[in-house]
Amino acid sequence: MTKARSGMFATALEELGAVLARVDDGRIDAACEMLAGAGRIAVYGCGREALQVKGFAMRLYHLGLPVSVVGDMTAPPLGKGDVFLTSSGPGETTTVLTLMRVAREAGAQILLLTAEPASSAASLADVTLLIPAQTMASDQGAARSSVLPMGSLFEGALFLLFEIMVLKLKELTGVAPEAMRARHTNME
Repeated sequence: MTKARSGMFATALEELGAVLARVDDGRIDAACEMLAGAGRIAVYGCGREALQVKGFAMRLYHLGLPVSVVGDMTAPPLGKGDVFLTSSGPGETTTVLTLMRVAREAGAQILLLTAEPASSAASLADVTLLIPAQTMASDQGAARSSVLPMGSLFEGALFLLFEIMVLKLKELTGVAPEAMRARHTNME
């Protein structure tokens, strides 16, 4: 590995660590308790955030939680006692805002992951997990704060945060690693 490339890795990892160090542990715990107690969980994200959210949905399924991905033909309706988990780094994603309103009208609670605490999406959420990272809304000019392009810092932080949430949920639910593994698909 060249020295320049080694420096890029170190910088990116340092940035990710700095972002995650600023995520409120109490809010993470509240989010995990919300998910563990949900009747149903529906998840949604746009673009590369959707990839992270879908990966988290897979782990929620492995934990035995009742999860679906919005847009999938088998996604059930949400209602009272359910949770809609969504990610919108900039907090102004039109589709996310619309789905948050639909979930709210159905009586579901809303868990939002965002970089923008004063956003429209944050005002609609019951619980907001703030991930203070550069997104597509803040990647140019003086607002740019990461060596990574566009919203990559936010997306990378989502992945790591979700993995920590899986560990916390595993502990909350008492699910054994063997039970998680048994729920892994054999259709790959």
